[in-house]
Amino acid sequence: MTTFDDREKAYEAKYAHDAEMQFRAEARRNKLAGLWAAGLMGKTGAVADAYAMEVVKADFAEPGPDDVIRKLAADLGNLADEATIRAKMDELLSTAKVQLLDEAK
Repeated sequence: MTTFDDREKAYEAKYAHDAEMQFRAEARRNKLAGLWAAGLMGKTGAVADAYAMEVVKADFAEPGPDDVIRKLAADLGNLADEATIRAKMDELLSTAKVQLLDEAK
């Protein structure tokens, strides 16, 4: 096997790893956003966890976070506007990435 082949395989492996980590981070962000929203709605315990899983599942409707934002905005009503939800999701994506990195250690 040539050096070029080795580099190509390494690049492909890195790309696959990065894509998987991004998917996991977004799923974790969605769960954290669901827990945040559940707290705003007064849900706790198993009910909050179940709601968070609904939010995670909502992300499979279309690519990108807009499907999750629409769900959260509809469910939260006057408790949070779309700008607040988007800002919170950006914050939670950073939190999710840190959590995944900590778990990998």
